[in-house]
Amino acid sequence: MLTILGATAGGKTSVAARMAYILNGEIISADSRQVYRGMDLGTGKDLEDYTIEDKQIPYHLIDIVDAGYKYNVYEYQADFLKAYSDVQERDKFPVFCGGSGMYLEAVLKGYKLIPVQPNPELRAELEKKDTEELISILKSFKKLHNTSDIDSRKRMIRAIEIETHYNQSEAVDDYFPEIKSLIVGIKFDRNSRRRRITERLKQRLDGGMVDEVKRIIDQGVSPEDLIYYGLEYKYLTQYIIGEITYDEMFKQLETAIHQFAKRQMTWFRGMERKGFKIHWLDGYTPMRDKTAKILELLQN
Repeated sequence: MLTILGATAGGKTSVAARMAYILNGEIISADSRQVYRGMDLGTGKDLEDYTIEDKQIPYHLIDIVDAGYKYNVYEYQADFLKAYSDVQERDKFPVFCGGSGMYLEAVLKGYKLIPVQPNPELRAELEKKDTEELISILKSFKKLHNTSDIDSRKRMIRAIEIETHYNQSEAVDDYFPEIKSLIVGIKFDRNSRRRRITERLKQRLDGGMVDEVKRIIDQGVSPEDLIYYGLEYKYLTQYIIGEITYDEMFKQLETAIHQFAKRQMTWFRGMERKGFKIHWLDGYTPMRDKTAKILELLQN
């Protein structure tokens, strides 16, 4: 598999689509919000990018659930495997593309996440213990949920809750196939990234993003549910229902997207610290040179 990742407004979709065209492949999206139907401009689907020289590049895991639904990473893993198997069975090359770090890592780590419901009784018991006791309990399990579980009491309690569930369950289906993937990142310098984000935001607002959110609300999705999705849908909804002015909406949303892109890059650096090799390409590199470099990396 080929994975193309990067921060929002970084041009990763156009690179992934071009590579899918070259490799006779199909795109599998790794975007936590593009799964929602009707949420197009706000999630930056850029569906026109999937047409290369009059050929429509097939894509998966976009527009698969209705707006208002609370889709999660556990469902995503199952849906990813279906899409991945489908692409392979038809002898097409899978190109994994997106910027949602949790979705990317959930696939590239090669293990399946299991949804574990909260255990109020256990949590109440653990809350009475001091930090050293919690660390001791966590270390008593054969495996830690992950090495960051001792960062805070809340994370430690959740990790113990998960491990307790695993130990008490007769059988946990935690199989997820290990998928060998070349990982390529597309990035711009900080100032260029900020400029691209602002320009893209203006284009999407001019393109009817406010009307898109109004239409979703008119279709019966509550403002509270839209605000849940954050970023564009949070601030545009607040503007539509009269909580903030247009100028306030633009300035606050612009700042929030800049912060989001920064968090995405922080997540990717975290992946590299965990051992993922990301081959970074400058976003300003011409497309022909980008694809040539990716082909070289694939061959090697």
